[in-house]
Amino acid sequence: MPLTQLKKDHEADAIAKRLSTPPKPSYLKDWIYGGIDGTVTTFAVVAGVIGAELGTNVILILGLANLLADGFSMAAGNYSGAKAELEDYERIKEIERRHIETVPEGEREELRQILAAKGLHGETLENAVASISSDEECWIDIMLVEEYGLSKITSSPLTAALSTFASFCLCGAVPLMPFITGTQSAFQISIFLTAIVFFIIGSMKSAWSLKKWWISGLETLAIGGIAASVAFYVGVFLKGII
Repeated sequence: MPLTQLKKDHEADAIAKRLSTPPKPSYLKDWIYGGIDGTVTTFAVVAGVIGAELGTNVILILGLANLLADGFSMAAGNYSGAKAELEDYERIKEIERRHIETVPEGEREELRQILAAKGLHGETLENAVASISSDEECWIDIMLVEEYGLSKITSSPLTAALSTFASFCLCGAVPLMPFITGTQSAFQISIFLTAIVFFIIGSMKSAWSLKKWWISGLETLAIGGIAASVAFYVGVFLKGII
């Protein structure tokens, strides 16, 4: 970002406008998690079936079943996990509210020690304690962050679940496309398309990382390639003993 724009963004009015908008939760993890898992598990089905030298119909049946069943399972699991986190946040928030009502001086002492650990002392410390403790919601928010390590920004369980399911199905469908269309050399094309998906997911992930885009892309490609290779050779092994 140019220095002039950076300075403009840190003017009083710009800061006030930015801080007046509550921060939104990120669903990046849900999209990446769903995309990688969808691609890996679906291609694992393809590679395993090819390794066992079974038919295209088996690939399509198992692949589509995996897309819907495993995608829904992941979405349901993510929904339950996100909901549990949200409920735990509300539970701890109510505990802290009860503590403030029951033992306010003890909670003020906790707040005092938290602020002292951040470098406040003397009259500045006492003024800060008095100011924060005069606003119960602000007081609770600070205690949730500092005492329990919780973030005020909570994800929507439904949005998290839908993000995972959509990403799983979109990315997971790619390894199946050559078999659905009946393309010749379908397995080789499936390998190529799957590798591209892995690389794209990793490259996009680098936008939220300090890694270079191509390093992140190659890293994700390597992880997916290992998983796919394992599935293929498991299929080969099972074919030899069954």
